[in-house]
Amino acid sequence: MSANMTITPYEVLGGEAGIRNLVTRFYALMDELPEAHAVRQIHPESLAGSAESLFEFLSGWFGGPALYIEKKGHPRLRMRHAPYEVSPARRDQWMLCMTQALTEQVPDPAFRAWLIETFAKMAEHLVNTSEAPECHADMTKTAKNDSHDGS
Repeated sequence: MSANMTITPYEVLGGEAGIRNLVTRFYALMDELPEAHAVRQIHPESLAGSAESLFEFLSGWFGGPALYIEKKGHPRLRMRHAPYEVSPARRDQWMLCMTQALTEQVPDPAFRAWLIETFAKMAEHLVNTSEAPECHADMTKTAKNDSHDGS
């Protein structure tokens, strides 16, 4: 193995098991935290399908198997979230759950901060109410292509 070989976020997070644990904890927090009530309300009663979709998306987005793309094609995140009112408040609630899950699951502070920033950019991209800022970024690019080197 060469010294300059880049490790993917998927690998740093623990591969399939790590991504599944993160997604499981994220949705458990969405159910548990009263502060996440509004974002929980736009999800189905059972979170199983949402959890599987997020797992499949994150797998490929973080440099692992492109499970979501293999099953459903291009993620088209804004299009897929268009039927739901994703307000800044719901974005913040989603981020509250993800930040807590990352805090519990990712021990490296620099990597965790990078992940939180990466998720925050994606969450901001999905805001679709009249309060949404102008959106010019292509958030369909994978996180693995960002500037994190796994250290």
